[in-house]
This record gives sequence, structure tokens and C-alpha cells, in this order.
Amino acid sequence: MSLIEFPLLDQTSSNSVISTTPNDLSNWSRLSSLWPLLYGTSCCFIEFAALIGSRFDFDRYGLVPRSSPRQADLILTAGTVTMKMAPSLVRLYEQMPEPKYVIAMGACTITGGMFSTDPLFFEGSPDTAHLTFIIK
Repeated sequence: MSLIEFPLLDQTSSNSVISTTPNDLSNWSRLSSLWPLLYGTSCCFIEFAALIGSRFDFDRYGLVPRSSPRQADLILTAGTVTMKMAPSLVRLYEQMPEPKYVIAMGACTITGGMFSTDPLFFEGSPDTAHLTFIIK
């Protein structure tokens, strides 16, 4: 089944019965919604975290924050990335199932920001080869 198709309708029964596999049903339900894994440490992430609250209601758009990388489609990185944190961030990315996307948000994540000359920080996110979107 392609990700765009609705699961196969059983022609022998009424139209309210769907005959499909659990895997296809799960893929179809996830088609229109992203489940992000939020990974942030600094000011940009605190601003972004307001979307999770009731005022902006992140969930009504189908974006359900996940706490496990095995349930996430998207990892959103915000804030500074230190040398010590980089292996954890890469490991989280590797644990995500396909299809997986990365969004880097903020100057510190993308270019290192004001910490770019410090040897303890990355000059940009360590997973820049996998970046899907960049938000400046």
C-alpha cells in the first residue's frame, strides 16, 4: 500500500468495514500528522515550547509531541549543541523509524550562534547532513 491510498475496502460487506493490516492502518493514520520529538536546550526552544500549551494548541494541527524517538517522525532541534550532547542527538536520530525528518531552529543550532568560536560547541548541528528544514 502506498502512503497516499486508503486501506482496501472489503467489497463483500458494507462500506463501514475496512479490511487491512495493522501496519497499513498505522501508516495511513500517520499520513497527515507529524509526531515530533522536541530536542532543545536554550531560548529558541523555550519560545517554541509555548506551542505545546493550551493557548496555541499544537495538537489540533496533528502535531503530537512524543517522548520516544521510536514514535517520532520529526526531530526538532533548538538551542546550543555541545560536543557532549552530539552523540545523544545522533543516536536519537538513528532510533527514529523511516520516514524521518529534522528541523533545525535558531542561530545556535544552525551556525553555533554566539558560541561558534567555543571549542565545546558545534558550529551548527551535528546532523546537518540530514536537515530537512532550517528555521532562522
